[in-house]
Amino acid sequence: MTEIDPKLLEILVCPVTKGPLVYDREKQELVSRLAGLAYPIRDGVPIMLANEARELSEEERLRK
Repeated sequence: MTEIDPKLLEILVCPVTKGPLVYDREKQELVSRLAGLAYPIRDGVPIMLANEARELSEEERLRK
């Protein structure tokens, strides 16, 4: 599993809401609870395109 640069995580925001992202190391995703989207990380590169993101389930949206 490729790690993502912590400095990159500090500056990235959701392209839809401009809100914060949460790094899910296990799923290799950056999660925007505000947008209800999870952006994939492929080979250590965040794919910050809304059409590439998966929608969060209701359970995932409510999880803190």
